Amino acid sequence: MPDDETQPQTRTATRAQSPHTATATASAMDSPAPQTAQTTSGPAGPAPWVLRLVAVGLVLTALNLRPAITSLGALLEEVRDGLHMSGSIAGVLTSVPPLCFAVFGIMAPRLARRFGPGAVVCAGMVAIAAGLVIRPFVGSTAGFLAASALALMGIAVSNILMPVIVKRWFPDRVGSMTGLYSMALALGTALAAAVTVPMTDALGGSWKAGLGIWAVLAAVAVLPWIPLMREGRGAPGQATAQQHGDAPALRITRSRTAWGLACFFGLQATAAYIAMGWMPQIFRDAGVSAGTAGVLLAVTMAMGVPLAFVIPRVAARMKNQGPIVVFLCACGLVGYAGLYIAPAGGAWAWALLLGIANCAFPLALTMIGMRSRSGAGVVQLSAFAQSTGYLISIPGPLLVGVLYQHSGGWGLPIALMAGLMVPQMVAGILAGRDRTIEDEC
Repeated sequence: MPDDETQPQTRTATRAQSPHTATATASAMDSPAPQTAQTTSGPAGPAPWVLRLVAVGLVLTALNLRPAITSLGALLEEVRDGLHMSGSIAGVLTSVPPLCFAVFGIMAPRLARRFGPGAVVCAGMVAIAAGLVIRPFVGSTAGFLAASALALMGIAVSNILMPVIVKRWFPDRVGSMTGLYSMALALGTALAAAVTVPMTDALGGSWKAGLGIWAVLAAVAVLPWIPLMREGRGAPGQATAQQHGDAPALRITRSRTAWGLACFFGLQATAAYIAMGWMPQIFRDAGVSAGTAGVLLAVTMAMGVPLAFVIPRVAARMKNQGPIVVFLCACGLVGYAGLYIAPAGGAWAWALLLGIANCAFPLALTMIGMRSRSGAGVVQLSAFAQSTGYLISIPGPLLVGVLYQHSGGWGLPIALMAGLMVPQMVAGILAGRDRTIEDEC
């Protein structure tokens, strides 16, 4: 995919002379570039209305990246009864999202190079809307899984391309824009978990209507990308990129930073899926009521709304994001220790701490945008880190279930969750170093 950013010529020269100085410059992404430098670069920047439309598209897209998953979790028992789904198939259903994210996410870079990232995200929103409309009404388990996979395919490619869109249109505001769509993503996650059941009751108690209604939000998210599909031809740096052809592909597997990001992304995703799937049961087994256990999970998820906006902005101003990684993982370790020692007595505190730890997700997205100098590099890094990371995350929730079933308690599963925080911290420190994948590849 061509590099579609507008970069001042003077800054390009500086980067050519000193990669480490360039990385330090890229770390301060929230500092606007000087106007004088912008006038020396060839293509003019996009119109203000275009940037506003891109920002609206980012927010609406992010709102749709989790409701397909969390709305199903809220109505899983009703879906199982309605489709006569076995317990084992329902268990597989919880591992389908990361599997689809890993498999379909690999397609994103090639699709973006051919059609442009805006067009691919638009198609992704169409796929989400179609999948959400179809799956409640197919009447069979196989059809339900296939329609879910269609929606998850749209989520997967959009997941990969969100950092690319930010890098392309907002190269000097990576932190703030990543924070904006990360906050919207967390809001969509918590919203679907909180309102799906009440909304289903309001629609007559039909789980089919309760799941299908989320297609409306996905359909709305298609709208801002339609004019941007055409506008993308004149995006920043497009003319220059076309003159020089597509940027050569990096041998990204040679980059320690890329592997560190992939492992960090995968381990934080493991923690998030374990929390979404098992945390309410941990509290219920400790004597907490079912209603309160659900609220505690909502609190954990809702912590991502404000922090997802703050953490990327702070991270983008730092040369090295290692200290933030250590802080988030420390919160996770304390939260798991609390779950082990006094799960009911300090339930609210542990929910808050684990909610803070789960904000490793927006931090990982921010680092993806900062660890490459070009839009083409961000496409490759985003696809590699997220696809590999989601593959890493698949066994975690299943392993927790196996340990819980065979040990008869939560001691071993919680020990596993806490233990995974250690390699997550190491991988995050490695990924947060002040360097780019171009330096290593």
